[in-house]
Amino acid sequence: MTSLAPLPRVLASELADRAPTILVFDSGLGGLSVFREVARVRPDAHFVYAADDAAFPYGALSDETLVARVGHVMDRLIGEVRPDLVVIACNTASTLALPSLRAGHPTLPFIGTVPAIKPACLASRTRRVSVLATPGTVRRDYTAALVREFASGCDVALVPSDRLAGLAEAAMAGDPVDDADIAAEIAPCFVNAGGRRTDTVVLACTHYPLILDRLTRLAPWPVTWIDPAPAIARRVTQLIGTAAPAAQDDPSPVRLVSTLRPLEAVRIGAIVGRPVAPPQVLDPSGPARGAS
Repeated sequence: MTSLAPLPRVLASELADRAPTILVFDSGLGGLSVFREVARVRPDAHFVYAADDAAFPYGALSDETLVARVGHVMDRLIGEVRPDLVVIACNTASTLALPSLRAGHPTLPFIGTVPAIKPACLASRTRRVSVLATPGTVRRDYTAALVREFASGCDVALVPSDRLAGLAEAAMAGDPVDDADIAAEIAPCFVNAGGRRTDTVVLACTHYPLILDRLTRLAPWPVTWIDPAPAIARRVTQLIGTAAPAAQDDPSPVRLVSTLRPLEAVRIGAIVGRPVAPPQVLDPSGPARGAS
């Protein structure tokens, strides 16, 4: 099991006279599901949303390549953004790259995203839980260790999906996505055996909550979907405190950064409900540039 070291604490008093800068990072648009929850609890923050779309999907990379890639891009982002806190809004990156990121930036708090197996097993009445994730997250030793530690007598099915993150990414980009394709990806989550059927599904990829309405509609029967984003938002407030009572009603624009092509500002603004700045493309080996 990969050890996720204790986080350094940013005392709220250190940020009493200014709004924090929070960097939310993912390989694509999936991290927006986490961003929305964090923005709700710290509406006063200056946010940077960064997508390493040049390397999407992370689940297709080898472990060594992923760790090196995330470290390289994050070093560049941290140097430019100077955040007070970083949220790694990606299960695949979190279960593998967090230890090296924390070692490389020991004074900077990182909050990762890992499969919410413990709360799912506590919530399940039938004691049958599925974890819907990318193949990379499913095969991680860290995920297996969570099952061993927290399954609490539940039957836990680890369900790798090769396509669902990409389908969610396409849907968020406004491309047509067939219901049948989504239904095929989630079908293995629904197990009915021994008089018990799955009643709880862990969404172990941050892309999945972005299409939760379709997942719910296409499910063979109703289940509880476990989204880790609210827990991540609570962890943010534990580390840097809550917004002041007079938190600004006019939030600062979200800075959008990507590594391949400019993010769609209008679409992202609609998803997160905040103003967004003109997008930038960041070459990890060179300076950021604005979208033309």
